[in-house]
Amino acid sequence: MILSTVRAVVLDIEGTTGSASHVHDVLFPYARERFADWFAAHRGEPPWTELMEELRTHTGDPRLDEEGAVAALTSWSDQDVKAPPLKRIQGLIWAEGYARSTLTGHVYDDVPGALARWRRSGIDRYIYSSGSAAAQRDWFVHSNHGDLSPLLNGYFDLSSAGGKREPESYRAISRAIGVPAHGTVFFSDVGEELDAAATAGWRAVAVRRPGDPRGPEVAGHPTVPALDGVRLHRRTRREEETRT
Repeated sequence: MILSTVRAVVLDIEGTTGSASHVHDVLFPYARERFADWFAAHRGEPPWTELMEELRTHTGDPRLDEEGAVAALTSWSDQDVKAPPLKRIQGLIWAEGYARSTLTGHVYDDVPGALARWRRSGIDRYIYSSGSAAAQRDWFVHSNHGDLSPLLNGYFDLSSAGGKREPESYRAISRAIGVPAHGTVFFSDVGEELDAAATAGWRAVAVRRPGDPRGPEVAGHPTVPALDGVRLHRRTRREEETRT
């Protein structure tokens, strides 16, 4: 696949740049088992206070205590609810795991090369995931391919951009990065996210990794099995030929 006049790339994580099974089978259970311990260890500290305030607001219960907080977080985790307080505490717990070298972020083998290639072409590179921006950064800093954070310009999450199935979230990202919608390409494995990006005027490309139980194609969108066959150019082909 070749796309021209691209100024920015925005990538999903689960199923696109990294394994979804790593998230669901490794990271989610790791955090879930440590909710209560995290509250006990950080009681009264600023992150604890901020999280409790966020939980009380999100649940609508101003008297929510630690026990109720853990119960709510556990329920959301079991149902994979995209609740910002859950994403916040997961990120905090994972950060401690990364710091102890008990966790790594999974990145597919083709991703580092693609990011480096796009950087050489002068294309900005961003991550947009439901996980917190801090958790996203840790994923790439502590990846199975080493520290990949120098290959990325920034990270967007539910708090900074909004829900991934809402067109307005992609418009918010366009405003934040200062790149026109038509100059931005979004890569994801989820059709509804790609639909939302396309509605916002972005170019949307599906990624379906081999063996994905949902099949190799995403209806309504061009689909690739990996990123190593994707060639993106900041200029048109004619402009590139003139430049050389």
